[in-house]
Amino acid sequence: MIHKSSAVDPKAKISKNVKIGPFCYVGPKVQLEEDVELISNVHIEGDTKIGQKTKIFPFASIGTAPQDLKYKGEDTKLVIGKKNTIREYVTINPGTQTGGGLTKIGDGCLFMISSHIAHDCNVGNNVIIANNVPLGGHVVVEDEAIIGGNSAVQQFTRIGKLAMIGGMTGVLNDVIPYGLSIGNRNYLKGLNLIGLKRAFLKTNAFGIRDEGGSANEKYHRENVLELSKAYNEIFASKNLSDNIKKMNGAFKKNPLVKDIIDFIGDDKKRSICTPFSKE
Repeated sequence: MIHKSSAVDPKAKISKNVKIGPFCYVGPKVQLEEDVELISNVHIEGDTKIGQKTKIFPFASIGTAPQDLKYKGEDTKLVIGKKNTIREYVTINPGTQTGGGLTKIGDGCLFMISSHIAHDCNVGNNVIIANNVPLGGHVVVEDEAIIGGNSAVQQFTRIGKLAMIGGMTGVLNDVIPYGLSIGNRNYLKGLNLIGLKRAFLKTNAFGIRDEGGSANEKYHRENVLELSKAYNEIFASKNLSDNIKKMNGAFKKNPLVKDIIDFIGDDKKRSICTPFSKE
């Protein structure tokens, strides 16, 4: 169903059961998969693909040119997964040629009012980004992470899976998986224990229990308790590499601990958010 007041380019690929409300614009390279809904006044352009059952609220601007002075109109892409909720005034830009050419959004995410996803970002599944949060270019946000309202994430920053960023936090340092980060300039407050408990119960970031409701053994209580002990060893001092080398070998077999160690080792050029970051 396409409202008569909307402008949908005849070259756009519109799948079945798509709803396009009043005063929307859909450009020639846009692909809307089944059951996508544009409520009204939604602008979508560029080489943009939007997955099934994604719902976009009024005044969102999707696929417009990156806010990068180096961008000169190159053909780059934006891929948004399925079952996402994109609220009012959200802006999402495609990639840039120098940044890999792709901005990618996973499935089941919630982007609250006035959040911004810049060029070349990679956002995982079931991520929640609250009101007025901008992600700078090239940011990576892993599955199930939550970013509190009025925070700002600096370009090239990584936020690990199931991490929690408190409201009004300036995120300059990479946040480990399962970490809890807060502060005017972010530091590590501890572990996101509530998120870990939710993961064990196999609920997604919206608090909805997965089909079957079976427990995810990776997040079993014993693993989380061991993770808490390992956390103290990893961040015993500012020298994380030495701390990890000195760790109890059994800790390194814990899948949660391994996720953190791998994350720290994956990009040695980036600064890691630690409890000492506020000093």
